Amino acid sequence: MSTVVAGGAAHMGLETLYREHSGWLHGWLRQRMNNAADAADLAQDTFIRVLLARSAGMLNEPRHYLATIARGLVIDLYRRRSLESAYLQALAQQPEHYAPSAETRAAVLETLMAIDRMLDGLGERTRAIFLAVQLDGLSYEKAATRLGVSVSTVRKHLARGLMHCLLIDDA
Repeated sequence: MSTVVAGGAAHMGLETLYREHSGWLHGWLRQRMNNAADAADLAQDTFIRVLLARSAGMLNEPRHYLATIARGLVIDLYRRRSLESAYLQALAQQPEHYAPSAETRAAVLETLMAIDRMLDGLGERTRAIFLAVQLDGLSYEKAATRLGVSVSTVRKHLARGLMHCLLIDDA
């Protein structure tokens, strides 16, 4: 019985949070993005994140909390668009008969976003080393030369990157 009451209280907290702050959040996003449609989508996505976190009822600074979530969503949106743009530019350089289907393009973009999220948790040097060895196919020695580090640094950071990816994949 207490679970239903707690769930109902959380629902009421989210409803109140939405009613009191959704207009402010939408305006805050619209001002930063200069795009009302993107702002509306991100405002709704922000409240979905709050709903999934189930923390609406216990917020001391709701606008700060909402703005923090929304900032992360804005960054994700721009990152996704940047990846998509780079992918579409690369496709445009390919002969037409090599063009993938719409389904394949969507799957590739989804995979690129997953890889980007996976690499996002790596430090800049670790990410550069990981990509040089794994994506560019450089040997440890060539990666070390390109990045101006020692071979042992390449080994250490590559191991760190691989471990990070394995832990993310496991989760």
